Amino acid sequence: MQKGKPHKEFFKLDMTEGWQVPDGYPDGIEQKILASDIDETGKSGGRSRILRFQPGVYTTSPFVHDHWEEVFLFQGDLTVGNDANGEGGERFDAPTYACRPPGAHHGPFKSENGCMLFEIHYYGS
Repeated sequence: MQKGKPHKEFFKLDMTEGWQVPDGYPDGIEQKILASDIDETGKSGGRSRILRFQPGVYTTSPFVHDHWEEVFLFQGDLTVGNDANGEGGERFDAPTYACRPPGAHHGPFKSENGCMLFEIHYYGS
């Protein structure tokens, strides 16, 4: 049995299909899982995904999780720290990067014009 994420060589991504709203996120924020063996119950493995925000969409409360998260904003704009009405916060434009350890509170988030982020989530160091 293979351990870890699956081996995948270069392949063309279909950017029109295979998107889904992650649990706990509002409509208009969707993920496309690229590779994953993450086990959040067993606290092992990792996941690579693309997360996209439609224009004007925002979350209303901070996120916190028990795994590492690396985020590369590669397209569009992302505001960090808005309030529950989507107001305020600090705006970042692509290209921008963040690396968060387990337990770090972050967000809420919004995007004025829409954005896409490449994210890596993993347990361990």
